[in-house]
Amino acid sequence: MKTRSWLVVLLVMAVLAAGCAQPAAPAAGGAAGKPLRVAVVMPSATTDMAFSQSMFEALKGVQKELGGEKAMELKYSENMFKVPDAAAALRDYASQGFDIVIGHGSQYGSSIQEIAKDFPKTTFAWGTDVNTFGLPNVYAYTAAAEEGGYVNGVLAGKLSKAKKIGVTGPVEVGDAKTYIDGFVQGVESVDKNIKVSKTWTGSFSDVALMTEAAKTHIASGADTLTGSSQSVVGSIGAAKDKGNVLWFGTQADQASLGQNFVVASQVYDWNGILKEMIENRKKGKLGGEKFVLQLKNGGLKISYNPGYKLPDDVKKAGDAAIEGIKSGSIKVNP
Repeated sequence: MKTRSWLVVLLVMAVLAAGCAQPAAPAAGGAAGKPLRVAVVMPSATTDMAFSQSMFEALKGVQKELGGEKAMELKYSENMFKVPDAAAALRDYASQGFDIVIGHGSQYGSSIQEIAKDFPKTTFAWGTDVNTFGLPNVYAYTAAAEEGGYVNGVLAGKLSKAKKIGVTGPVEVGDAKTYIDGFVQGVESVDKNIKVSKTWTGSFSDVALMTEAAKTHIASGADTLTGSSQSVVGSIGAAKDKGNVLWFGTQADQASLGQNFVVASQVYDWNGILKEMIENRKKGKLGGEKFVLQLKNGGLKISYNPGYKLPDDVKKAGDAAIEGIKSGSIKVNP
């Protein structure tokens, strides 16, 4: 009887211990004990020094912060210029059971809208845009690119000696357009007599067209250039070949492409919105919101090139523009 009593006591203690034990916390957004699975489809290379690289580096940073590959699996498809190919990749990732599928390109909107309906338990995100299509599992994100454009415009207006500035843009839509709108406004805040000439190549990916556009501006006397999209490496190359032309970048830090002539870059930092999406998914919210990168929320940053000797008064003007936009005393209208 004594032995049986001890067995009963031990059994009761084991049951109590099991009841007090806490279950293992699930991975952020993924199933318990499994990594969060994230896939992204991009229109250009992960090393484009622009739009795609900004997102890829943010995803790698979030992966590292969460604990590496064991905590977050990351797959990607790059150089998806053709929308049908991108749509097939997006659907394939969703079919494989990825938790979050990102279409990093405004041209992917209609594909996301169609595919998201077929995978209601998958979180989809796309940009740059603000349309979630009324779907509870779709996030939209964009950048208030006009803000950094304004700051770059102020700096360019202060530095241009020829009073002629060339702009090389891809297609007059989205953040490419708003960046240039803000840039022109920033230049005009310094000197309305500065001539800003704009060329739209009609392509986000044609480096040759962007190169020729930049060369045309330089031949017309422009001593300062800016532009947007993954094809601006062509414009930067043209500025480098000329030797005395300044460049202002956007989307990613482009200082490494020209230490002595890239003055500053507006940098898109997607880290914050990515982490918010992941936290929301962990709580059961799969989408239905839009995110906007701004200077005041840290999503946009101005990176001064340490290799370029920026005069103190010019940097002071740039810093003042940043603070003015953050406080609302400067209104930038794209």
